[in-house]
Amino acid sequence: MKILKVASGALNQTPLDWKQNTRNCIEAIEEAKSEKVSILCLPELAITGYGCEDAFYSPDVQRKALESLKELKEHTAGIIVCVGLPLEINNKLFNAACLLADKNILGFACKRHLPNYGVFYEDRWFHRWPDNLKDEVSIDGFKYPVGDIIFEIDNIKIAIEICEDAWVPNRPADSYFNSGVDIVLNPSASPFEFNKFRTRERLIIESSRSHACSYIYANLLGNESGRLIFDGDAQIASNGVLLRSSDRFSYASHTLTTAVIDTDQTAVDFTKIKTKPKAISNKVSFVFEFPTNVKPSYEEATLEAFESGGSIKEEEFARAVCLGLFDYLRKSRSQGFTISLSGGADSSACTALCGLMIRLADESIGFDAMKTRLGHIKKIQACKTEEEVSQEIIHTIYQGTENSSDETKNSARALAESMGAKFYDVNINGLVEQYTGMIEEQINRELTWATDDIPLQNIQARVRAPGVWLLNNITGHLLLATSNRSEVAVGYCTMDGDTAGSISPIAGIDKHWLRSWLIWLEKKGCHVKGKHIKIEGLKYVNALNPTAELRPKEQMQSDEKDLMPYEVLDAIEKVAIKDKKSPTESFQYMEVLWANEYSREELFNWVTRFFKLWSRNQWKRERYAPSFHLDNRNLDPRSWCRFPILSGGFEEELKELKAFYEGNPKVKSRKIGF
Repeated sequence: MKILKVASGALNQTPLDWKQNTRNCIEAIEEAKSEKVSILCLPELAITGYGCEDAFYSPDVQRKALESLKELKEHTAGIIVCVGLPLEINNKLFNAACLLADKNILGFACKRHLPNYGVFYEDRWFHRWPDNLKDEVSIDGFKYPVGDIIFEIDNIKIAIEICEDAWVPNRPADSYFNSGVDIVLNPSASPFEFNKFRTRERLIIESSRSHACSYIYANLLGNESGRLIFDGDAQIASNGVLLRSSDRFSYASHTLTTAVIDTDQTAVDFTKIKTKPKAISNKVSFVFEFPTNVKPSYEEATLEAFESGGSIKEEEFARAVCLGLFDYLRKSRSQGFTISLSGGADSSACTALCGLMIRLADESIGFDAMKTRLGHIKKIQACKTEEEVSQEIIHTIYQGTENSSDETKNSARALAESMGAKFYDVNINGLVEQYTGMIEEQINRELTWATDDIPLQNIQARVRAPGVWLLNNITGHLLLATSNRSEVAVGYCTMDGDTAGSISPIAGIDKHWLRSWLIWLEKKGCHVKGKHIKIEGLKYVNALNPTAELRPKEQMQSDEKDLMPYEVLDAIEKVAIKDKKSPTESFQYMEVLWANEYSREELFNWVTRFFKLWSRNQWKRERYAPSFHLDNRNLDPRSWCRFPILSGGFEEELKELKAFYEGNPKVKSRKIGF
């Protein structure tokens, strides 16, 4: 009976951080050895980091990756380890995974299917490995096999498919199956998206069942290179049963997920399956003695507490963005966060996320370990409580004008106090008057709301930027931009005003859902340490209607009056941008979706407005601070959704929409789900 203890390691890597990346790999290997693990799978491109971008082209990067691999090899006595790195073969670069065993390099598998969509651009740097090709690579005068290889070790057959290889038809595991492979290793770099963990889980369970094998899946962890957040979702399945899955969103440098597998049982299941894909003939044999004293296990994976509470999207949003902020703070070696806190939903969400970050880090690794991870911030090392840390690293500033209300000021102050954040309050009305007066003198006329509405709004937002940047620079903080995805879509923002910042943590989420998340955070709260952390200071902002407070108070400015209802805006954005529908098609969808809530004229005007604003404001999206990827509706033109800065502005398409609107009665049809 062949019973083995295996493991999947999730690593928090940083592109080109050779010393720390190698240390993380070694620590995972050493922990696995201490746990009596025989086979360990580490993530895709773990040695270099996944997000090296065009640095992958550098021969020096490839050289240093091999140096790190050779260092790791010396730590593999008594264990088999799979680890990812870039590998040059015949002047072509491949995304590869190396199998190490007992201080030996056994060979390399190379990725066959490269994702080249959304946030992925692997075809830019890597070549695709041809099916069933075997080659060799020379390292320090020794030749090692490369390609579609089955590693036969002590009568256990091991094969590798890398990340995307498992998500496509005609995957490598299909050809491994008929060769009787016992274990498939999948080193991956799979970024977080809402609910994606369920998709991975189904894929891994079904892979183990349909291929009659044990399947070990490893993923990266944390904010690796700026935009992508990895949840560290490591899983092990066998014969269609998920044995173990990792705790996601850990703040540790690595996590280790172990399970016991029975390779005799997978062999029995293999005999029941009659299909015969083409077998792999390339085999590498190695003498290795697996432990014989491992006991069977009946373990099966269970959900984490936060995953079973019925608020999975709300919990994932909090945990993903907080981990993203923590690593951005840590890896940029910044001293904290500064937020221009207006008392509205967006800046309040950013402030709440910073406060939650401290609580979730404490939950994940403990208070002292959190301070150690943020060891470059000397001022928090003597702190004894989460509130003391908040006071040091979360600074907020309310910058009011004559158009600001007491309600928003009270909202801002209450939230800052509930988070333990430092709160500053300044009035910038004099600065606004100074700027407007200076320009009025030059143009020889008075600026009025009747003739200069947008300029008078924008100057208030822009005047706030120098002050908050000054405060931010004094402390060495990161300034957080506060725009959401709905505003990103239509350019409802002031460049160099509310868009100022180093990172834009909520630019990947729509305003309508964000407001519901703030209510959830106030009423139910995030699951932390067995209880729900509610932020009662949000009750004031949740009672307010969204407003920029840039026009005179008597005008009762409202964001949705300026634009359209946020829920309609988000629905138009979904069909127009994600689904690539024309203005006329988008209007037809809106007629069905909102048939009983808004008039046909309103929907026509809103769809028209959306397309005009979308095309007019691409230049703003190009200038936004980096944002986190959260779902498949990302609008970041540098990582997901490309659109020309200059375009025809949908002029002809909007004429077609107008003709359709004027010549067609209201559509009556079933409601379309979104």
